[in-house]
Amino acid sequence: MISVLFVCTANQFRSPIAAGCFSKKISELGWKSEWIVSSAGVWGANGQPALPEAEQVARKLGFSLEGHKSTLITPALVSVNDLILVMEAGQKEALQNEFFIYRSRILLLSEVTDGSAYDIPDPIAEGLDRCMEVGAEISVLIEKGFYRICNQALRKGMRIP
Repeated sequence: MISVLFVCTANQFRSPIAAGCFSKKISELGWKSEWIVSSAGVWGANGQPALPEAEQVARKLGFSLEGHKSTLITPALVSVNDLILVMEAGQKEALQNEFFIYRSRILLLSEVTDGSAYDIPDPIAEGLDRCMEVGAEISVLIEKGFYRICNQALRKGMRIP
């Protein structure tokens, strides 16, 4: 099985939205049994629900975050995932430094899907009125770069540099 982990700050908005979008596409293609898709946060607390705004965005995008509980990133999570997609350059740098041996697996979502490295803004830090806009941006990136994510995960799963 190939695994992809989406990571944001607290695992309550961006990474659950990204994982939901990717999982939805995987299901639509009938690939669900071949992939493990999850999400985590670099800072925050375990066991927190998705933000109500994230649940609202997810519903508009055609999936549910009901039952989502935040998970903090751990060495075990990093080691078992073929590809780790983060939302911000600071997250990428921090994780690559902390988990140096796995650094080639840790990439920005934007650099894989769009070919250009930039941050996906945190709507919590910038004001909750941006939630729908950020959710739509993530959805477009996942849709547009879906096969690039798949190819990158497959490469990392086979441990090709």
